[in-house]
Amino acid sequence: MSEVVIIDAVRTPIGRRNGGLASVHPADLLAGVLAELVSRTGIDPAEVDQLVGGCVSQVGQQSFNLTRTAWLSAGLPLTVAATTIDTQCGSSQQATSFATALVASGVVDVAIACGVESMSRVPIGSNSSKKLGLGVPIPKSYFESLEFTSQFEGAERIADAWGISRQDCDEFGLSSQQRAATAWQEGRFESQIVPVHAPDLDEDGNPTGTTSTRTQDEGLRETTLEKLGSLKPIAREDGVHTAGSASQISDGAAAVLIMSAEKASSLGLTARAKVVDSCMVGVDPVLMLTGPIEATRRLLSRTHMQITDFDLFEINEAFASVVLAWAKELNADLDRTNPNGGAIALGHPLGATGAFLMTKALNELERTDGTNALISMCCGGGLGTGTIIQRV
Repeated sequence: MSEVVIIDAVRTPIGRRNGGLASVHPADLLAGVLAELVSRTGIDPAEVDQLVGGCVSQVGQQSFNLTRTAWLSAGLPLTVAATTIDTQCGSSQQATSFATALVASGVVDVAIACGVESMSRVPIGSNSSKKLGLGVPIPKSYFESLEFTSQFEGAERIADAWGISRQDCDEFGLSSQQRAATAWQEGRFESQIVPVHAPDLDEDGNPTGTTSTRTQDEGLRETTLEKLGSLKPIAREDGVHTAGSASQISDGAAAVLIMSAEKASSLGLTARAKVVDSCMVGVDPVLMLTGPIEATRRLLSRTHMQITDFDLFEINEAFASVVLAWAKELNADLDRTNPNGGAIALGHPLGATGAFLMTKALNELERTDGTNALISMCCGGGLGTGTIIQRV
């Protein structure tokens, strides 16, 4: 098996719903990231064997193998293959796992893992809407053995099971905002950002012929515990989650260049990290969002590592209870978890978030002179994705 290394990773800023990136076609969002990744590393793009991209709502502007469309839209070589996968919120993290496996097995030498989602242009659920006239994704047979719950209800049940209160969630949401604000104030994200030149639109949504350059994440909010405490619950009347302790609807794209250590050496490229291991696990689809717990356990078991061996954790903040339950169950240090904020403050562009977390983790390890990072996400349907990277 080949040693798999990460050469570089980049991302767009994360746009809020109907915000600064909403005027950009999702293929163009991803195209800009792919072009910048190639440019920054100096790799001949023809050296890339395959792209594996993640996207959740694969309909309309995000259909027709969006990853391939984005590569071609960037003017990159026609001979490079691409595929687009849907693992719900973990799509681009699983894309990273697939790309890693392709390289490790020797099927390819160079791969790009990436993801994109424009939730402004293709709203969540668009590909399963009854309005399409194509039926519903869940058959009656499913309900013979399982209850179908929303992610909102799953997050509430996790809070019930792990004794997580409204106060806990509000405090976690505030911490995410404060950490993200500090990260931006200190310029921690600047080197990983690909500026997006977004068309300006008039009041009717028509292009004006001018563009604005977007360089900062748009989800950050100044808030207090008092303000968060005044927000209404989003799932139950007595629920613990609000808009201030749940991930945001967002737009964005990110990409990671992966190759064998041998290939990196032959191309004269410097590896920034290596992929130690990755996994995907199935969990209770009713609770749905406990995937990071079991993915972490799987990775610790496979690598014979301890939770204390990690300098950094990036656990997707789908809901505050997801991260808090994970930390309780694994006895993980929350001070090392999402130190630059997460999806509550920065946003969660579904199929792109896994590659965002990889990008954040890579840069944070370097900033803090850390060694090991664990990245994990919960996914709709009861799945968990996980990756361990090690700085080299």
